[in-house]
Amino acid sequence: QVQLVESGGGLVQPGGSLRLSCAASGITFSIYVMNWYRQAPGNQRELVAQITSGGRTSYADSVKGRFTISRDNAKNTVYLQMNSLKPEDTAVYYCNAAARPIDYWGQGTQVTVSS
Repeated sequence: QVQLVESGGGLVQPGGSLRLSCAASGITFSIYVMNWYRQAPGNQRELVAQITSGGRTSYADSVKGRFTISRDNAKNTVYLQMNSLKPEDTAVYYCNAAARPIDYWGQGTQVTVSS
């Protein structure tokens, strides 16, 4: 059974930081491209950050320079370090594991940036 379980969300003030984790099981984690998506109310789900099996990273323009994606293959876990958070970062953040012909999704973790 494949499971992706996110954790680390919560309420933070503007300018603060959070670290999200996604623990995977039931897949050969090291060969998957891992992604973080987010979705705010009324908005489409957007790709925030991506890390390949080889460790190459990419980011949405809106978070570049503030967010860092990383992975620990020994722990089957991908992380998203979020710094300098803004109210517009408020969303449910989803972990995604991608390898054709199928993708897997976590249930999401809420991030709220508010004073």
